[in-house]
This record gives sequence, C-alpha cells and structure tokens, in this order.
Amino acid sequence: MSASTVNISFQSDLLKQIDSIAKEESRSRSELIRESARMCIERKNRWKSIFSLGEDIQARNGITEQDIFDEIKAVRKNK
Repeated sequence: MSASTVNISFQSDLLKQIDSIAKEESRSRSELIRESARMCIERKNRWKSIFSLGEDIQARNGITEQDIFDEIKAVRKNK
C-alpha cells in the first residue's frame, strides 16, 4: 500500500498534547495521528452499524418514531 503525505494544521495547544503523548509512548507524531484517524473511522463505522441494525429492527417490527417517544415517556414516568 502506498502512502501519501498530507499537511494538517493544528492549534498549538493540541499539537503540544499530541507531541506529549507521542513522546510518552515512544512513537512519532505521524504514528499517533494515523492511529487516531483509524480509531475515529472504526468508531464511526461501528455507530453506522448500530443505527443500521436499529433501523432494520424498527422496519421489521413496524415500530414508528412516535412509538419510541411514547415508550421513553412511559419509562420516565414510572421512575
């Protein structure tokens, strides 16, 4: 897999935090930022899967958005 160079601007306080963590973990700034990007993408994909599953269950069971709001209201009322 080929790599591309990308220029990114960070505010100085964020860059100091990045450098501090990279130093603590004995790795480069680039390695830390690559890992952070991978983790962000994985998290977003996981949430997409969760919402997709919820939408599938909702469609299969004929649940409406109003049904969900009504159920939330009923649970909160019983607390």
